[in-house]
Amino acid sequence: MTRRQKRFGAARAALTLLTALGTLAGGALAGAAPAGAAQDTPIAPGVTYEEFDIAAGRGTAHAHVLTVDLRDPRVRLDLLRPGAVAARATVSRQATAQGAVAGVNGDFFNISEAQHPGVQATGASVGPAIASGRALKAAVPDGQRFGPALPPGTSTENVFGVGVDRRARLDGLSLVGSVDTPEGRLPLRGLNQYALPVGSVGAFTTKWGSASRVRATCGTDTDRAAPCSADTYEVTVRDGRVVSTAETPGSGPIGPDTTVLVGREAGAQRLRELAAGEQVTVRHRLVAATSRVPFRFALGGYPVLDGGQPLPGLDDRVSAVRTAVGIADGGRRLLLLALDGAPGYRTGLTIAEVASVMRKLGSADAFSLDGGGSSTLVARAPGATAVSVRNHPSDGVERPVPNGIGVFSTG
Repeated sequence: MTRRQKRFGAARAALTLLTALGTLAGGALAGAAPAGAAQDTPIAPGVTYEEFDIAAGRGTAHAHVLTVDLRDPRVRLDLLRPGAVAARATVSRQATAQGAVAGVNGDFFNISEAQHPGVQATGASVGPAIASGRALKAAVPDGQRFGPALPPGTSTENVFGVGVDRRARLDGLSLVGSVDTPEGRLPLRGLNQYALPVGSVGAFTTKWGSASRVRATCGTDTDRAAPCSADTYEVTVRDGRVVSTAETPGSGPIGPDTTVLVGREAGAQRLRELAAGEQVTVRHRLVAATSRVPFRFALGGYPVLDGGQPLPGLDDRVSAVRTAVGIADGGRRLLLLALDGAPGYRTGLTIAEVASVMRKLGSADAFSLDGGGSSTLVARAPGATAVSVRNHPSDGVERPVPNGIGVFSTG
């Protein structure tokens, strides 16, 4: 038995003991998904799947877990995405389209706009995103996020990802950018994101898609439901020159050599200084807070476990179906967890319980992703050419989501 098998076996034994105690106390669960034996099922070289019960504070939860060994050169991770930042598709469709052997759902996202009648929900994710080494988007202000309250000391800039060194890590990614104009340099405060900071200028590129950009000027840095700004302006730059302007953000596809600048309040006033034909240079990049190793892929969420210790202030009251990713063995081994949303298991786990479970599974660091109806884990069955959903999404069907973690194997 390998060191990994011993360590994971011990963690699983602890969870199995909790399961037995929970079964003795609560009996069978009506309408629940079958528990199945807690044993590894090979999915691809370096990738295994298993499921097991967890006795939690509000009842039994059922976990589906992918273990990914990044020490195997045939295995890699990348961002699952539907083709545009402002778009959604089911995890199974994204994984099959991109050729992944397994995956889970990703970041929280702009799911609705009930507070802004007539404004289109973009479906875009909250945090930064990098796919195949290329930055797709930056983070919205903390007050504009969707999802449960952030733990103290965390922000929308927190990411989980894998570097070009093939090691997984947690970090923060902030946007550094500028707009150089004949009138001077403007700071760039947004990149393909559904909400811009008050008084700022943001850039939208072809990666955004065709969704309306109006949502970017709604709410404030501290209040997502605040009214949309009455002072906006949009400038379209093609091949480095201004080609058109508008008082209201527009929609529709953005060409590959085009950047649309959207400003609100003070940012709108600065953009009004630009005239058709003027030369404009837009620069932007995502900068990691601590690591100097570039990310090959990254997505948003928030940390729950750091160096084997739960973050202070994790919620221990609200239970829900969850998705999380854990990092073990110095970033060489990953644990992708999605809870089952079948009726008998729907009470789920609190965030504090998620941190505890990920630690028992051997994670040193862990990161919470979107949960509830979004929680989905997919994997290929032996001999299959497409993935299948392994858990029961709590909506009864898969929910379209903006991104996910894809597991790819050449074996």
